[in-house]
Amino acid sequence: MRYRTLLITTPALATIFSLAACGDEPANDDPAAGPSGTTSVSPSGTQAAETSLTVEVKASAQAPAKTWTLTCSPPGGTHPKAAESCAALGKAKDPFAPVPKDRMCTQIYGGPEVATIKGTHKGAPVDAKFARDNGCELARWTAVAPMFGDVPKVR
Repeated sequence: MRYRTLLITTPALATIFSLAACGDEPANDDPAAGPSGTTSVSPSGTQAAETSLTVEVKASAQAPAKTWTLTCSPPGGTHPKAAESCAALGKAKDPFAPVPKDRMCTQIYGGPEVATIKGTHKGAPVDAKFARDNGCELARWTAVAPMFGDVPKVR
C-alpha cells in the first residue's frame, strides 16, 4: 500500500511543482538574442525614443489641465519629473492596463484627480485614463505616481 501511495504522489507533486514554475517570463533571457533588425532613426540622426507620451493631469474632471510631454531613453520632454517617471514606468509590470471589469475593488476614494496619457510606450500605442475612485484605480495611480507630477489644486 505504501509503495502505491509513493507511485501516485511523486508524479503528482512533480507536475504541481513544474506548473508552479511556469510564468510569464520570456522564453529567452539572453539580450544578445534580441532583434537584430534596423534601428529607427529620427531626421536629426538620433535614435527614436521608445517611450513618447503626453500626460494631462486635472485636479478634478472640470478643472483646467496641466499638460507635459515625456520621453524615456534618455528621460526628457517638458515633464518636471522625467527621470522619476521613466523609472516608475520601468518598474510597473503593465502601467497602462485598465482595471479588469470583473475585478472587485475596495471602495476607497482617493480624490477627484484624473489623468490621461497618450502616445507610445515601448513602441506600443497608449491611450489610458487614470482616476482615484477606488482601491484598484488608486493602485494604478500609485504605481506611476511620478508621471502625474504635483497634482494641481482645485480652486
